[in-house]
Amino acid sequence: MATKPYFMLIAIFHLLLTFTALNVSAESTSCGEDTSSCHNKADALKMKYIAIASILVMSMIGVCLPVYSNKVKALQPDTNLFVIVKAFASGVILATGYMHVLPDSFNDLTSQCLPQKPWRNFPFTTFVAMLSAVMCMMIDSFSMSRYRKSFIRATRSDGEVSREMKIEEGFITKEEQLMRHRVVAKVLETGIVVHSVVIGLSMGSSQNPCTIRPLIAAICFHQLFEGMGLGGCILQAEFKSKMKLIMVFFFSCTTPFGIALGIALNTVYSDTSPKSLIVEGLLNACSAGLLNYMALVDLLAADFMGSKLQANMKLQVWSYIAVLLGAGGMSVMAIWA
Repeated sequence: MATKPYFMLIAIFHLLLTFTALNVSAESTSCGEDTSSCHNKADALKMKYIAIASILVMSMIGVCLPVYSNKVKALQPDTNLFVIVKAFASGVILATGYMHVLPDSFNDLTSQCLPQKPWRNFPFTTFVAMLSAVMCMMIDSFSMSRYRKSFIRATRSDGEVSREMKIEEGFITKEEQLMRHRVVAKVLETGIVVHSVVIGLSMGSSQNPCTIRPLIAAICFHQLFEGMGLGGCILQAEFKSKMKLIMVFFFSCTTPFGIALGIALNTVYSDTSPKSLIVEGLLNACSAGLLNYMALVDLLAADFMGSKLQANMKLQVWSYIAVLLGAGGMSVMAIWA
């Protein structure tokens, strides 16, 4: 897992493709079908092509800005400006989980298209989100434990007894902090990829240009600043060029891929069929739990409880303002998306 995280992302794509294949063979349902007057297949298709191009460009800009900003002195990870920008992007990620992904899951799993039992008798959304958050904590914990053990074995072989004692007593080394940044970046991207494909698939299957038009602007804003948050994590993780390119590629292409898949399947895919609602709802709940945990624990808490912000009250205040601006802006976007 630590060396090849893209296997996990490929597995997610396989799961989503399997889920869409199930819907191809399923009979379409009239439950929840769009009956509004703004229903134009040709206009909707044009808007989808515009969405693919614009979202791809904005995603690449958002994630590449921090990743390749190390050449700009003011945007390096140890500067105050980088801390504030990262706080803003973390607020965006936090609001994405609470204001976008979680409500989508509630809507899917409590839909009238699903039977009363068990879907509307039990809060599956919060249950799955809770399990997802616990799973993230387990990944964090096990990854760091594995690193500590392997590092202690290495120090024993080198005879560095004092360094080994510091690690066992809880001192955080530079290598351990780097390992944590890498785990955070990989798990965060996994949660973003899941939601991105699902929302892209929903847009691609829609034939309502009145719905698609505002979604394009909202998702572009979302991808730009969410990409900045992820890009900041990738930069701090100090991955090699190959891994950076892989992570940038997956983030940038997942939403356009979902839209293209929705276009290809729009004659046979129904986002209101019971199977679609269940799978999308569960995936969104899982993504919400992951994003909320990562935003609060691994991004915000790690930075605000760290030595840099604790030693500078003025920077801490500006960082809180940045968090509220990011979360507030993303929350406003929930009106349209």
